[in-house]
Amino acid sequence: MTVSLAHAALAFLWAIGCSGSAWSQPSAATIDLPAQASAPAAQRPSDAPVHQAQVEARILWTPRVVHGGDGRPHLAYELRITSFQDEDDPLKLVRVAVFSDRGKSPLTMVEGAGIGALLSQQAPEGESRDGVAIATGRSKTLFFWLTLPPGPLPSSLRHQLVFRTSKGKTEQADNVDTAILAAPPIRIGPPLRGGRWLAVEGPSNHRSHHWGGLVAVDGKLTIPQRFAIDWFGLDDGNHSVRGTHDALVSTVDADWVGYGHDVLAVADGVVVDARDGIPNGRPMAPQETPDDITARTLYGNFVVLEIAPNTYAHYAHLQSASVAVKVGQKVRRGAVLGHLGQTGAAGAPHLHFHVSDRPTFEQSEGLPYQIDAFVLLGRATLEDTFDPATPVDLTESHARPRRAELPLDGSVVTFP
Repeated sequence: MTVSLAHAALAFLWAIGCSGSAWSQPSAATIDLPAQASAPAAQRPSDAPVHQAQVEARILWTPRVVHGGDGRPHLAYELRITSFQDEDDPLKLVRVAVFSDRGKSPLTMVEGAGIGALLSQQAPEGESRDGVAIATGRSKTLFFWLTLPPGPLPSSLRHQLVFRTSKGKTEQADNVDTAILAAPPIRIGPPLRGGRWLAVEGPSNHRSHHWGGLVAVDGKLTIPQRFAIDWFGLDDGNHSVRGTHDALVSTVDADWVGYGHDVLAVADGVVVDARDGIPNGRPMAPQETPDDITARTLYGNFVVLEIAPNTYAHYAHLQSASVAVKVGQKVRRGAVLGHLGQTGAAGAPHLHFHVSDRPTFEQSEGLPYQIDAFVLLGRATLEDTFDPATPVDLTESHARPRRAELPLDGSVVTFP
C-alpha cells in the first residue's frame, strides 16, 4: 500500500465495531493479572491509623471461570468504586489486593501505576504513577482479567482496597467480595467454518471497545460485549485484504478475505430476532454516533438466537440480502444463518459475535462461552494483516488443537 499503515490502522480501529466504538478508542494493551500464590499479605502503605474509606465498591457482574485459548483458567470481571469522601480531602486508590475464598495471601496485588493499567482508557501520562485519584461523587471502574493458579478453583473472591487522602491519611475498604458462579460456561460450536480467522477486540482486552464499553440505559449499567469477538478472515499468508490499494478507504467489501463467508448457528436454538435489508457499507466510511444504543442502531443486518434459557447468541453486520432465517424459526447447530458482511456500525467486513443473557443489546450482560474445538495457529494484530505485500509472521506460531476454550484477543484460529 502507498498509504502509511500506521495511519490507516488508527483510522480503521476508530471506525470498526459495535456499541461504544464511536467514543471509546481501543488500545492494544491489556493487563493480565497472574496468580501469585506466594505473594505476601497486603501491607498498609504507612503506620498511620487506618480509617474506613467513604466509598461504595461493587462488582458489576458475578464472574464465572472460563478456560482461555492459552489453556489457563481466567476470571473476567469489573470493580466499580464510587467516592463519598469529603471534597476537601479526596481519595487516591493506591493498592488493590485480591484474595480467594478465605485465603490470607493474595492471588494478586496491584499498586501504584499498576492500578491505572486496570482502567479501560489510559490515564494522561504521569497522572496515575502512584495510584488512581477518585474525585468525590465520581466513580472509577477497574477491569480484572485474573489468571487463576493450578489447583481447586475458588468459590469466591475478596478485595482489599487501600486509599491515601490528599492530606496523607490512609483509608481502607475490606471485604469487598463476590461469589464465583460454579456452573461452567456454555459450550458452543464455531460461528464460522474452516479458514483462518483473527479474533479482534476479543476477550482478555479490557481496553477494547467491547469489554471497555459500559452501556447505561434506563438507569441500568451493563456490559453486553464483555466476551465479544470481531472475527476477520485471513488468507493463507495471514492477510485480511486482497490486492494492492492506495489506501484502505479505496477497498470494496469483496477485497476483504472474510466477506461473504457462511455464518453458522453455534447451537440448536430458536431465532428470537433478526433483520435484513440494510444496505452494505463501504470500508472505512465515517461512522455516525447513534442516538440510541440498540441492536437496530448498531448491528445492521443481524440474527439473535436463543440457545439456552437466558442465553442468546448475537450475530451482527451480516451481508445485505443474506439472512436465511426468520423470527420463530428453529435451527440446528451448523445451519447457515447468513453471510459475513459490513452493515450497521462496522468499518469493514467482519462478523461481530457475542453471547449475552438477554435477546436485546441494551440492558444485557455479556456471558462467557467455550468453543468445542478449534486450532490455535498463533497470534497477530489486525494492523499487521492489512498489506498483502508485507509478510505476516504470527507470534506463538505453532498449531495447537484446543477443546472447550475461549479464543482470546489476537488469536488466529481455524475451525473444523
